[in-house]
Amino acid sequence: MNEQISLPANSQSPGPPDASSLATPLSAPEMGRLERTLRSGTFVVTTELAPPDSADPADVFERTSVFDGYVDAINATDGSGANCHMSSVAVCALLKSRGYTPVMQISCRDRNRIAMQGDALGAAALGIENILCITGDGVQTGDHPGAKSVFDLDSVTLLHALCGMRDRHQYLSGRALTAPPRLFLGAAANPLIPSRELCIQRLKTKLEAGAQFFQTQYCFDLAPLRAFMAEVRDLGLEKRANILVGVGPLASAKSARWIRAHVPGVHIPDEIVMRIDQAAKPAQEGRRLCVEIIQQIREIPGVAGIHIMAARQERYVREILHDSGLDPDSRLPDAGCARR
Repeated sequence: MNEQISLPANSQSPGPPDASSLATPLSAPEMGRLERTLRSGTFVVTTELAPPDSADPADVFERTSVFDGYVDAINATDGSGANCHMSSVAVCALLKSRGYTPVMQISCRDRNRIAMQGDALGAAALGIENILCITGDGVQTGDHPGAKSVFDLDSVTLLHALCGMRDRHQYLSGRALTAPPRLFLGAAANPLIPSRELCIQRLKTKLEAGAQFFQTQYCFDLAPLRAFMAEVRDLGLEKRANILVGVGPLASAKSARWIRAHVPGVHIPDEIVMRIDQAAKPAQEGRRLCVEIIQQIREIPGVAGIHIMAARQERYVREILHDSGLDPDSRLPDAGCARR
């Protein structure tokens, strides 16, 4: 889950949100399942589904079935890594049709403000209320390096736009909506960037723009995560939005080195790489390490849950959650299942 820090210079921002206008929505829409579960105080588990290179819905359902009964919501990525796949809104609509709780991602890289607002409105019409707003990876990292980037908005200004549609019943243009979308808005965060001051400021900016939950980048180094959460608690920010910490199993020392070198914002300590490199069964050791990290994250005050990213290792998510003590039976009644 990658997130750029600033709006590209050639972009025209709609301006910062007016905090007073965001404070009191014109109506109080019914909460969706993910929002209800987070508000209940349950330790929430979300995960990530890599959309297929296919137009067959069966490919989506086959990939999703490995999560049944163990997660509260499933993210459908939007051109992750700047690679082309089935669209996030289509995957979310398919998941919704089978009773899952999807989280739609919108990347600002590929569409302008007209298209993104239209996508959000259409998603809400299909019953998709959870939207994660991200700026997106540059096209040079993906399989279409000759594509044109858009970046008309960034994650903050996209949050502001969608908040306006939901709370003020209008598009960015000021034109009124006859029926506003019901949306639960999320954003990305990275507790491990070198400047904690910048990280906290970025979090606060997204909160002011309308973020209600955060999913972080992978956290393999827990010392800076603990320091970040301590500052979050000091400022009372965990009371304003739910923070889900990104975790995932490492398949090998080679993959750990690749992630460290190529995925912006991810820090994997040398001792972790060495531990996996020296293990008799590296992939198994990577899963064991993931379990240990989850167990430690659960002890950090203010953390609302985890976001588990297990690319090409989705079949092990149940095992990891079971070994972490996050079986459905150990959780509150409304949690522990991606289905309603």
